[in-house]
Amino acid sequence: MTGLTIRQLAKASNVNIETVRYYERRGLISEPPRTESGYRMFPKEVIQDIQFIKRAQDLGFTLEEIKKILSASNNEESFHSEEMHEFATEKIREIEVKIHKLNNMKSVLEDLTAKCPGSEVPKNQCPIIKNLSEGEIKNV
Repeated sequence: MTGLTIRQLAKASNVNIETVRYYERRGLISEPPRTESGYRMFPKEVIQDIQFIKRAQDLGFTLEEIKKILSASNNEESFHSEEMHEFATEKIREIEVKIHKLNNMKSVLEDLTAKCPGSEVPKNQCPIIKNLSEGEIKNV
């Protein structure tokens, strides 16, 4: 039986062995055939699948979203590029919301640190602790 062991696959894909196992459990990669001694023997194409998964994660897609993308990309007959476009457009909207929230968080923290008088201030006079304790932070 030819193929790659899980260790070889992980090394070739530049991921941890546990990552390969996790992707297999989540159904992102197919369960490979086993040798008589029980070793998994992955086809070499799985390297590309794992690299695809890692690149999609780098773009902010969740594993569930990646599973859908893989399913669509692996089915040539029912693949519709407009669905991929809509999917990516929705991800852009989600990222924009996250950016907006992060910018708000940064603004609030900048404001609080600007109000902070520095060292030797009692806890009850520290604007950061006071705002966190009293729940005065808005728009985050």
